[in-house]
Amino acid sequence: MTTTAEPRPDQRAGVLAPRYRALTIGMIALITLVAFENLAVTTAMPTVAQALDGLYLYALAFGGALASGVVGMVVSGTWSDLRGPTRPLWHGTAWFLGGLVVAGLAPSMEVLVAGRIIQGFGSGLLTVALYVVVGQFYPAELRPRIFAGFAAGWAIPALVGPGIAGLIVEHTNWRIVFLAVPLLAIPAAFVMRPGLARGDAYDVRPGRLWDKRALWATAAAVGVGVLHFGGQQHGVLQVVLLLIGLAGIAGFAPKLLPRGTFTVRRGLPAVIALRGLVAAAGFGAEVFLPLMLTRERGLSPAVAGLVLTISGLSWVLASWWRGRPNHRLDASAFLQIGMIALVLGIGIAVLTLSPQVPVAIGILGWGLAGFGMGTVFPTLSVLVLEYSERDQQGANSSALQLSDSLSTATVLAIGGSLFAALEPHSPLTAYLVAFGVPAVLALIGVQVARRTART
Repeated sequence: MTTTAEPRPDQRAGVLAPRYRALTIGMIALITLVAFENLAVTTAMPTVAQALDGLYLYALAFGGALASGVVGMVVSGTWSDLRGPTRPLWHGTAWFLGGLVVAGLAPSMEVLVAGRIIQGFGSGLLTVALYVVVGQFYPAELRPRIFAGFAAGWAIPALVGPGIAGLIVEHTNWRIVFLAVPLLAIPAAFVMRPGLARGDAYDVRPGRLWDKRALWATAAAVGVGVLHFGGQQHGVLQVVLLLIGLAGIAGFAPKLLPRGTFTVRRGLPAVIALRGLVAAAGFGAEVFLPLMLTRERGLSPAVAGLVLTISGLSWVLASWWRGRPNHRLDASAFLQIGMIALVLGIGIAVLTLSPQVPVAIGILGWGLAGFGMGTVFPTLSVLVLEYSERDQQGANSSALQLSDSLSTATVLAIGGSLFAALEPHSPLTAYLVAFGVPAVLALIGVQVARRTART
């Protein structure tokens, strides 16, 4: 008589089963709060800069956080691989919340920028550590569902974050935008503690947290900061700063990403490369769509903002679809579907440049783009863990998010500069270039998606 072994509890449990519930809820809550803060600060910063008489530091308030986040990602990846993800997770949460408190209480714009840099570093530590937690605390069959939850955590704040932040700034005080998040994030962090305590013991490996990768990350971060700042300037100064920033990123980014990323080697390097392409294409096009709808089609900001709501909803829908179990499609097929949807979404949205095309067509087209991104992002997150050994999950998760940040910063800076140079002479040309660059990147991504399979 033969007996069939009972499945392990991990195999039968869902992400909200008792074993994982507290950890799942806490992680998604933290991701959602990080995403909300990013959007809320973007909405509040014009008021903040005026209140603190610091318009000259406006660009640095964003570029500084982005740059320090690059360093945080690399440090967190090394730390997670050497000591496990728990410590960088707690430290990241503390740095993130500490930066928010500094910014919220800032008496001057200089102090606020310092708080933003602290916040960015903590965000980099935190987000990479959360990816490693998924790899080490959840079985492979549950990872698509938890990453779908992460994707929804990023998308949902796009629906309500700017509106809530606008109401706070208009009717109360801008400092609440920074100080309210810690009141919610601290309980979310403590919710995770029981789940983290149930994890397997991590074999501590020798090594230094501040190694050559951290130095390379610092150099790349300086490049990101210079690039971001240069994109806000004009004339010769802008060109010089953009070239310096690009040189810093081009010189040090290859040292931080898996070998073969820039040649799109099959497997993990292609996964890392595709993350950069989808992020740069999606966000690079998204920033110009509300501008086009308000300036060229005469919509109010509120109606134009509907485009972000539609894309956010379709992103959540796609993440839910991707997270369902027992799909017949493999990961490469999901990625190709998602990238094709993104290409089509950008193409349909740009048609609204013509007055003969109903605006609703463009908004629905961008909803298709949101569906594509909501399909691609969680799939790449699953693959990066699948292709990583346990002691490389931190470094590879860091590389995934670095590819995202560096590519997006580069495309936004270059795209914004080209748009500013072309728009006074030919608005049509400016918009076609602004959308054309992301569309080309998305088309390349369709081909790269085919190389994400190992064989």
